[in-house]
Amino acid sequence: MARAALNGFLAGPIIALVGALCLSVGVQAQTPASPPVFVEILAQPSIMKDLRAGGLVLYMRHGNTDNSKPDAVPKVDLNDCATQRPLNEEGRQVAAMIGKYMHAARIPIAEVIHSPLCRARESAQLAFGYLGDKLRQEPNLMYVGNFTSLEKAPVLAMTRQLVSTPVPAGTNRVLVAHAPNMADLMGYFVKPEGTVVVLRPLGDGRFDYLGSIHPAMWPGLLK
Repeated sequence: MARAALNGFLAGPIIALVGALCLSVGVQAQTPASPPVFVEILAQPSIMKDLRAGGLVLYMRHGNTDNSKPDAVPKVDLNDCATQRPLNEEGRQVAAMIGKYMHAARIPIAEVIHSPLCRARESAQLAFGYLGDKLRQEPNLMYVGNFTSLEKAPVLAMTRQLVSTPVPAGTNRVLVAHAPNMADLMGYFVKPEGTVVVLRPLGDGRFDYLGSIHPAMWPGLLK
């Protein structure tokens, strides 16, 4: 009787332990896998042939900024650059330099669409002002770093539309905007400032990532 009582006494905890282990395994099996880590591709000189042929989207992050003057969230005024993080002098030089290199490389550009924030608008004007009325502002290319998920939705939808809508061969579409937008769209926080991301639009919200051009890379690509 004593042995039977002991066996009964042990059976309860053992069954409970086995059940807990099975539950643990089941929970782990249902846990979704982590999303793949984005891997940046640094552009090679061969990409210049693709850029000259056209049909691509060039997503340019604005030039270097003065981080000591952050956006005055939530009181950012699109008509008052004093309420926004501005370009610094290096950023102005970087933006102008990128425009000169792209022009020298004979990269055809049909349109330049920029964020309404001053740092993106100024970068677009410094780099591509020579294109005149081919520049236009798109309110839904805003910086989303301080937005809620609901506020981000129209910006990310517009960003996806602009990077995925096909571009005619012989020309390219340039977007001048911000790093967090691409981070939310494809897991890529574009850096350093002034980097140009080369994408091939495929339609229906789809696109291929071909490579990135950091500002310091342009002279090597043009050789």
